[in-house]
Formats: sequence, C-alpha cells, structure tokens
Amino acid sequence: MAKLKSTFICQACGNVTPRWAGRCDACGEWNTIVEEVETSGVGAGPKSAKASGRPAELVPLSGESEDAIRIVTRNTELDRVLGGGFVMGSATLVGGDPGIGKSTLLLQAAAALANQGKRVIYISGEEAIAQVRLRAARLGVAEAPVELASETHVETILATLEKGKAPDLVIIDSIQTCWTERIESAPGTVTQVRTSAQALTRFAKKSGSAVVIVGHVTKDGQIAGPRVVEHMVDAVLYFEGDTSLTYRILRGVKNRYGATDEIGVFEMVGSGLREVPNPSALFLDQRDTGAAGSAVFAGVEGTRPVLVEIQALVAPSPLGTPRRAVVGWDSSRLSMVLAVLETRCGVRIGANDIYLNVAGGLKVNEPAADLAVAAALISSLTNAPLPPDAVYFGEVSLSGGVRPVVHANLRVREAAKLGFGIVHTAKLGDGERAEGVRVEEFSALAALVGRIAAKGDAQPVGEDA
Repeated sequence: MAKLKSTFICQACGNVTPRWAGRCDACGEWNTIVEEVETSGVGAGPKSAKASGRPAELVPLSGESEDAIRIVTRNTELDRVLGGGFVMGSATLVGGDPGIGKSTLLLQAAAALANQGKRVIYISGEEAIAQVRLRAARLGVAEAPVELASETHVETILATLEKGKAPDLVIIDSIQTCWTERIESAPGTVTQVRTSAQALTRFAKKSGSAVVIVGHVTKDGQIAGPRVVEHMVDAVLYFEGDTSLTYRILRGVKNRYGATDEIGVFEMVGSGLREVPNPSALFLDQRDTGAAGSAVFAGVEGTRPVLVEIQALVAPSPLGTPRRAVVGWDSSRLSMVLAVLETRCGVRIGANDIYLNVAGGLKVNEPAADLAVAAALISSLTNAPLPPDAVYFGEVSLSGGVRPVVHANLRVREAAKLGFGIVHTAKLGDGERAEGVRVEEFSALAALVGRIAAKGDAQPVGEDA
C-alpha cells in the first residue's frame, strides 16, 4: 500500500503549504498550521471521483424564470435581513461571537415556523437534547412541534434529513462540530468544515429545504474556516453586539436573494430576543443632551434610516504619542478627519488624546458620518455642547469640503419623525427636505468648525481657519 502524502493547512485562512511553519505566511496567524492527509485536502473530491462523461443539459437564457419561494418567519427584523424570509433550497450561514444569541434567535425562528405548520428540524452538535429543551422552555417555545436531534456525523445527519417528508427548514448548530468519514482530519479543521458545508449545501439544492448553518467566529470577527465556505452558501449573516449590552445587530453581508446592507435590531431580554421596530429611539434613549462631544448622526443601513449618537472625548495627552481609541467606526477614517481639521481648518487637535465611540454597539461603515464625527470632536475640544435637536451627516473631502451623500431624504424624514428640528449637512437637492426641519447647508467644514468653536470656552482655531 502506497504511503499517504500529507500537506499542511492553516486553520485560520485555509492556506496550503508543503511544510509546517509556526506562522502562516498568508494571514500572519501563529500556531494555526495543521498536518492533514493529502487525499483529504483541498481539491481531493474532484481527484478521487471518476468523471462519468455525461454532458450537462443546456437551456436558453430567455426562458421563463420562477420566483423564489420564501417561508416567512413573522420575525420582522430577521425577515428584513433575509429579504423577506428563508428561500426554499437555499443555504444560509450565520456567524457571531459565543453567547451573542445565535442559537436563541434560530430556535425562536424555528418555533415560529413550526407553529405555522412547517416541518422544522433542529440539529445541535454542541448541546444535548435536554439542554435545547431547557432553552426552549426559558424562551417560552417548548410546546412548538420542532424536531430535535443531537448529532455531528454528516452522513447520519443527511440520512435523517432524507427520511420521510423533506423538511422546510433545517438548522445545523454548528458546522465546526460536524465531521464526515470521507475526511481523516479532526472535526473543526478547514477540510472538515469545507466538506461538511459542501454536503449540507448540496442537500439544500437537491431537496428544496432551507438549510441554516451556524458558524463560530475568530478573534478578528470572521467566520472560522476557509473563505470558500462563505462562497458556497447563498446568504451570510453576522450577529454583532457587545455581550455587556442588551442590543444585538443582525447584519447581512451576502445575500443572493436580497439586499446585502440590511440590518435587524434586537434587544436581549429574559425571554429571549425581542424585535426593535424603531432602533433610532432605542439608540438615543439615554443620550446626555447637555454634554459636550455628543453629536447625533443620521445614517442609513440598507433601506432603514438609523439615528445614533457619536461620542467624542478630546483630552490633553501626557505622552509623546497621543492615544487614538475608536469603537464602532473606522480608525483610518478618524485619522483622515483629524488631518483635514488640522490642515484645512487650522484646528490644533493632533497633540491630544482622542476617544471616539458609537453609542449602542452599532458599527458605522459609511463616510456620511464624517461631519458628525468632526462636530463631536470640535464640541469636545472647545467644551461647546451641540444643540440637542440637531443632526449631522455629510462626507468630508480631503480639500476640506462637505459633500452630499445618498438617501438624504430618508435621513431628514427620520430626523423630523423623532422631533429633531435642525439638520447640518451639505447642499440638498429638490425633494430632500422635510416640513418642520431647518436645514443648515455647509460647503466647507471650516464654516461648521467656526460656528461650533465660537460658542465654546476654548479657542483652538488658528489664524488660517
């Protein structure tokens, strides 16, 4: 018998190397390279399978297409992120930190669909059936006709799913615990995760069942395992939030059947996850309107406008290199705004320690927050509280100008609905105003900086402002 050859695969990124090394050259992680048998490595399936030579059936592009059949969970926030519900025959990957609420959300969705007469199967590889029943009792869904199993062997799972009527929804919790006998490596390795996910995705396409796969995340917040797993599935959802806070954000980063920038907001309570229909009011509930360094940003997540509080603290630094701490925003974007304030507006701010936080645990990714961040920084630096009924949005350019952003009408209307009376932004177009809201338009950031600094105790603006 020929000796089996082996390769070395990084368990963090899936990079294949011919020899072991302490540090992966592709992702830079330490002690993540594991030896695996080559016949079970990446690409082993096509090598071991014999081609049948049967040609594929070709069809014209102009043929009639069928609309995607969805099963609605009646959970408004979950259905929003999915694009209207789970699509039959699709595979969805759900990732998130441990304890963030992935299993709780999916168990609630499974119970809701089972109560509608759908056949739902929940397979847990991390908990015993008794533990799942205890959580269901705490959530108040213990009487739902959900079928449970505690299994990690992929072949056994597939045989169970193929028995009887095809299920409408299958939940696998989690993919890192699954293993297949076709692979010799241990459960949780790159090859096992990839092969197990491929088998489950193939079952979803063949049977028409909606399959939801739960995945662990690494310390960087990415779903553990190779990126190819995300390419196999039809939708990828991330469950975000700080476990010390009650808010949870469900964000879609890939969706073949809907938008990829939608979010769902939940609140963790004693009975599980509760939907938050108006997240703007929730994020602004505890705002200190009289404190300097607090600005309200009118953002847009997908099709939903969301108002959040951006907090900034500028303090004298005792160090030669000032601190920069950012939570919920891009740190490189903060450096750009600081450079524009220094160079284009003449604000002496670079020698200070700067702390920036997006309240509520929400992560803001759009450049429209530049103006709100700049206003919060100048407010803290000059000890000048901003008007409590004002919101800010606009992109700051490197030349010191303020550029308009998309969906300005949604942002203005959301501000008016929540009782805000002043909007600070770039020049708005026709139809982007709301009744009862005064719009302050700025073409240059220096004009806004001068207005805020004039009301403060300190005067950090140079002669060139």
